[in-house]
Amino acid sequence: MTSLLSGFAISLSLILAIGAQNAFVLRQGLRRAHVFWVALTCSVIDALLITAGIMGFGALATAAPWFETILLWGGAAFLIWYGWQNAKSAWRGGTTLEAATDDDQTLRQALVTILALSLLNPHVYLDTVVFVGSISAQYDNRFAFGIGAVTASFTFFFSLAYGARFLRPLFSNPRSWQILDGLIALVMWSIAAALLLS
Repeated sequence: MTSLLSGFAISLSLILAIGAQNAFVLRQGLRRAHVFWVALTCSVIDALLITAGIMGFGALATAAPWFETILLWGGAAFLIWYGWQNAKSAWRGGTTLEAATDDDQTLRQALVTILALSLLNPHVYLDTVVFVGSISAQYDNRFAFGIGAVTASFTFFFSLAYGARFLRPLFSNPRSWQILDGLIALVMWSIAAALLLS
């Protein structure tokens, strides 16, 4: 139980940081657009990466240093582009909650976006594979630690995606969407800048 709770707490503390993935999940939840599939995809990606880390694949970065470089540049480029899309949306304005429905985006587009935001971000690998994987080695029951960490991912992403509906009254105002899109753009660009400067 101690290992399970520790895995849950550590994983949750890592996921809570505002990032590109969380911002997209929040936006999808507000729009009620493919909420289940987006939350499930994020959770499954985390589960696979955490499992890989616990099973000892955290040495990948050491064995193939070029892999991190590809992720860094690819991730930064994608974040800059995605931030630009949100910045344009914030500048244009006029988006309302009623207009932002499933018709705006196909399930395939949503899943491709969340896969890119998740898998092109080197921090995702550092947090799940390297960090969680290395911490799990300190516990006698790594399996329980992993279950706790994976449970935290599922709990967080589904809570964020479905809990966003409580903010819907706020986002019936177009100005709120402009602010959210602007903040998402800034988050994307700051993450991209941090990647490039590191």
